[in-house]
Amino acid sequence: MASEVRVNQIQNRSGLGTVTFGDSGVTVAGITTFLGNVNVSSGSSITIGDAFIKRGAVGLGNTTTAGRDAGIGTATGTIIYNSTNGLVEVYNGNRWNNVSFQDPNIKATGGAITQAGGKVIHTFTGSGTFIINNPSLTSVDYLVIAGGGAGGAFASAGGGGAGGLRNSSSHPVSSSPGVYTVTVGSGGAGGDSQTSTANGSPSIFDTVTSHGGGGGGGNAPPNSTGTPGGSGGGGAGELAGSAGNGDRVTGTSTPAPGQGNSGGAGGPSGLRRGGGGGGAGGAGVAGPTSGNGGPGSAYSISGTSVTYAGGGGGAGESQVSGSGGPGGGGNAGSLSPGVSGTVNLGAGGGGAGRGPSNAGGPFSGGNGGSGIVIIAYPS
Repeated sequence: MASEVRVNQIQNRSGLGTVTFGDSGVTVAGITTFLGNVNVSSGSSITIGDAFIKRGAVGLGNTTTAGRDAGIGTATGTIIYNSTNGLVEVYNGNRWNNVSFQDPNIKATGGAITQAGGKVIHTFTGSGTFIINNPSLTSVDYLVIAGGGAGGAFASAGGGGAGGLRNSSSHPVSSSPGVYTVTVGSGGAGGDSQTSTANGSPSIFDTVTSHGGGGGGGNAPPNSTGTPGGSGGGGAGELAGSAGNGDRVTGTSTPAPGQGNSGGAGGPSGLRRGGGGGGAGGAGVAGPTSGNGGPGSAYSISGTSVTYAGGGGGAGESQVSGSGGPGGGGNAGSLSPGVSGTVNLGAGGGGAGRGPSNAGGPFSGGNGGSGIVIIAYPS
């Protein structure tokens, strides 16, 4: 009969290292040093956390960009799988670089990545980071649209102005360091106070800032005109609309460069119609005519033509109200709250309306639509 030695545990003199034998296997505690080969049979693996080594495969585990930047693996040469951008990355002692297993035409990470019309397109519908991983990328196209302003509250209110719109086809970039923060502005909130004029928030890429759309004026004491912004908010009732941050049609701007257009004035005494919010493609229409929001502008940077940054419509009494401008502006409310602007188009929100004797009011203005940032380069 063969000899046997049966033990439950082997422990070194210091007690810091142990080998424990249990029914489910062997557990080794402490630093383990192997002076020869370690053979792992087919179907078995060595597992460390969520990383593993097995026959025919190596699993890196995964972390997020936030987890990576919090200090997960900062030694030079560390390799991780980043679940935020879906890429394998290696740390070179100074920055994280993409280990490219993707289409070589894609020279950067960040946002939703698509390809169309000979271009690689990075679309940000929320804030993020654009990271260049190929030094041959020296310039990009961009479209940066801020959040739209909210429509005015209470009654006969002005429409919100569209978020500021800026674009370029030759913006210089560099791969050193090649990390660009992208901020996508939110739309202004349509409050339920009598003078709600919430502006949209700015959108930012590199040195480019588009200003949030101006809020629409509310027609109740104290009366308010629309507020300035990328495009200005429309005036309430018989009040004036507000100037936009520059006129994209004529090229004038305050300050430069031009980002939008002015809101329309409210109707004269007796008509009480809110003016439309300004849009990227034109000013809001004054209340006495219709109170329509200013039109947006069409761009094909995404691969298809999309009209962005339309102004919100102004509201009026007794079912008289303007409509949102082409490009996602909110329709005005009449006997109802203002309609919110379309998200990710930088659209202005619609103004709140009322009927005879303010039936059912006061009402809140429509929310402005959130902005968007699109970056593209040749594939």
